[in-house]
Amino acid sequence: MTIDEAQGEIIEEFAIFIDWMDKYELIIQMAKDLPLIDEQYKTEENIIKGCQSRVWLHADYKDGKVFFTADSDALITKGLVAMVVRVLSGHTPKEIAGSDVYFIDAIGLKSHLSPTRSNGLLSMLKQMKLYAIAFQAQSLQN
Repeated sequence: MTIDEAQGEIIEEFAIFIDWMDKYELIIQMAKDLPLIDEQYKTEENIIKGCQSRVWLHADYKDGKVFFTADSDALITKGLVAMVVRVLSGHTPKEIAGSDVYFIDAIGLKSHLSPTRSNGLLSMLKQMKLYAIAFQAQSLQN
């Protein structure tokens, strides 16, 4: 599945609901469905800077693709990171670095997040793209 296809799926899932309380329930369900991050990666160096809640993000590079695992101590924030992991994980560094992550605006999420959560979400995306760029540079050196 491409990055755009994954975003399309999320947009379709949110389109079912009109009420934002239902949409928040979907975000909470996504948080609960997020695979657990290995405890060894819940370190200070894996905490996303710029998030009000604690968010841990770990990236692995296998077979030319980047795989993300994440967790948060806040349920809504965990749901947000679950969505970006779902969209970007399992793709090449080039695909991730060059991706246009538009589902956040398409589902109307940006206008329903507090400024601190919105900044945190942007920090998550930025960190994921930085991991991708680093893995891309590393693969060019090898």
